[in-house]
Amino acid sequence: MVTRTENLRTTVRAVGSAATAAPAGAERYTLAQARRIALAAQGLQRPRTGRAVTMRQVQQVIDRIGLLQIDSVNVLARAHQVPLFSRLGPYDTTMLDRAAGRAPRRLVESWAHVASYVPPETYRLLEWRRRADRARYGGQLVEGVPMRDSPVLDEVLTVVTERGPVTSQQVHALFAERFPRPSGEWGWNWTVAKSVLEYLFISGGVAVSGRNAAFERLYDLPGRVLPREVADAPPPDDDEAVRSLVEIAARAHGVGTLGCFADYFRLKTAPTRRAVAELVDAGVLVPVQVDGWREAYRHVEAVLPRRGTARALLSPFDPLVFERRRLEELFGLRYRIEIYVPAPQRQWGYYVLPFLMDESIEALVDLKADRATGRLLVQAAHRAPGARDRVPTRGTSVPGDDEVVAALADELALVARWTGVPDVVVGTQGVGGDLVAPLARRLAHGR
Repeated sequence: MVTRTENLRTTVRAVGSAATAAPAGAERYTLAQARRIALAAQGLQRPRTGRAVTMRQVQQVIDRIGLLQIDSVNVLARAHQVPLFSRLGPYDTTMLDRAAGRAPRRLVESWAHVASYVPPETYRLLEWRRRADRARYGGQLVEGVPMRDSPVLDEVLTVVTERGPVTSQQVHALFAERFPRPSGEWGWNWTVAKSVLEYLFISGGVAVSGRNAAFERLYDLPGRVLPREVADAPPPDDDEAVRSLVEIAARAHGVGTLGCFADYFRLKTAPTRRAVAELVDAGVLVPVQVDGWREAYRHVEAVLPRRGTARALLSPFDPLVFERRRLEELFGLRYRIEIYVPAPQRQWGYYVLPFLMDESIEALVDLKADRATGRLLVQAAHRAPGARDRVPTRGTSVPGDDEVVAALADELALVARWTGVPDVVVGTQGVGGDLVAPLARRLAHGR
């Protein structure tokens, strides 16, 4: 991805300095400016085009944000699908299925932020983690034998070699008589086959060639999943790999702290700090000052828009919001997902999506796609805490509830069309919220 550095107000370069703090006279940004840089880095600074989405546009988003988090929750849509909708609008999700399930793959599964889709080149950069996981988890037991030395592991790997791609259910069927399915309380009661396959996946013995209709992983040999140029390439030096991961993270952030960059791929602080210093030396990162931040860096290709004008509902797993501390610092929003909170104790709802309007998070909306009835259920809708009392930055204003509701109603209609549940129904269940009644009235009168 190439961005226009001339849009930055200043272009001070800190080339040749390994310092981890911004030098005197360094670029200085307010939080509002840092927020706009972050929105631009994530492709959330301007309205969607409204045109039909192509695979080229999907690839551009992947290149920009670097990863798509995977989660099993499918209340609205799969977690990895929503970030593309937020940036591109309604699109054919089978494009993602093709990207991750057909050769040559544009995406492969790996442990990155957590379980994620990443470009094949990034998969290669994570080899050091797979090697560490072989050591870390290889001593765990399968039927009383350490995983890496278990004959069961070799048997499962032979099945994958001969029959792949296969699901864990298919492999379990071959071992069910020897290793019955565990019983007991609800939880992670994995079969022996599933345990072995997951160990092989995180340690690099197998890869994921795609998902079936039930969203189960299809395991196969890495050489049959990865593009040949990736599969045949030698793994990079560990320091080089971490440095590349930090650069991907910094590009996706635009501006951020060492902690921000480390969290993107769940890197440890010490190697991240070394990588940041090396990237500063190379002129890829520029030490800057951001109001209220102890230590910050701008990616050299980051841009500072004059203002942000996008409208988008964001998944709880969107890269813009999944690092909650950064979200709170940039947007003033303390946001926690409440899926695992008992229903009576929920404040905002079960599956709550922040609503981005221009440069601020203006609302929190609990959504559910009821596919059986064709309804998009708005189970809760709240004005984001502190939004009404926010002090506007120069050239902006704080929207009133009517303006937020109108923009949110339009976004919900777009979500409903994309998810195939055209009837938007507000407030039939859930925790409610102060925007429920005005949103229901707005939708009832045809927006």
